[in-house]
Amino acid sequence: MKQFSLMLVPDSGPVQSFRVHQSWLIAAAIFALLLTSFGAWGIYSIYQAKTLAYHLDTSERILRMVHQQQHDAHVEMQAKMDEEHQKIALYARNLGELKARVLRLDALGEHLVKVSKMDKNSFDFDVKPAMGGPRVAAIPLESLGLEDRMASMNATLTHLDVQLVAIDMLLQGEREEKVARPHAWPSEGGWLSSPYGVREDPFSGGEAFHRGVDIANRFGAPVVSASRGVVVFSGKMEGYGYMIEVEHGYGYRTRYGHMSSSLVKVGDEVKDNQLLGRVGSSGRSTGPHLHFEVLHFGEQVDPAPFLPRA
Repeated sequence: MKQFSLMLVPDSGPVQSFRVHQSWLIAAAIFALLLTSFGAWGIYSIYQAKTLAYHLDTSERILRMVHQQQHDAHVEMQAKMDEEHQKIALYARNLGELKARVLRLDALGEHLVKVSKMDKNSFDFDVKPAMGGPRVAAIPLESLGLEDRMASMNATLTHLDVQLVAIDMLLQGEREEKVARPHAWPSEGGWLSSPYGVREDPFSGGEAFHRGVDIANRFGAPVVSASRGVVVFSGKMEGYGYMIEVEHGYGYRTRYGHMSSSLVKVGDEVKDNQLLGRVGSSGRSTGPHLHFEVLHFGEQVDPAPFLPRA
């Protein structure tokens, strides 16, 4: 077998010579090649492992994000379903109230027909009103504004209810104008603090026309109806604060302003001296008192002649 000589020539000193068999060189070359191959394979394996770990981490993040999106979508859908269920329940309740009010109006209408001796054939509340017209394209329900339509219908029924009750009161034979006239002191224990007419405005200091009278009283003192009637307004009005307006018939109405609370609602029928609410200082007011007005056919008149202690 062949041998090879390897000579090492240093910068100084004797030359060294080694003899190497051919088989050793071949073995060394094969070992070096294997070592290089295993090293390359190891580096590639590490790279592949890191790449796979990166892809797995990315996939896991994507899955978490998709899961979160699905969870958020489910929560949103559930919230919308709950909201729709609440709307349906509200619509059902409102519809029930509207039906009850329609039945009440029907009964009141029949009563008015009997009291006024109208033609029953012309005012038959058991028969549906006749309707017709050319065929037109139907308007989608969602475009009608269901809530607005129900609110409008409710307001219409409220107004109609008030008017029918007022008419019913006017049609009662035993009811006379003197009964309709306001005649009761509207605030128990109060005293007249500002009369009707021109006075010095408490805010501007200039002259202003006062369209009612002020009855000073303690905060929370009772406010009562000056006569029997029907409540036609109960709520907040600019300048008046919380106010109640009562229709008494024969053109008479009374207003009770600057109240702190109300115990009646629109459509309620009230009696003489019935508690309406409590004295307050809401609206344009300098202190607790009742602003009391009397209207006759829509015009404010001096309440003094209607007050028993004025």
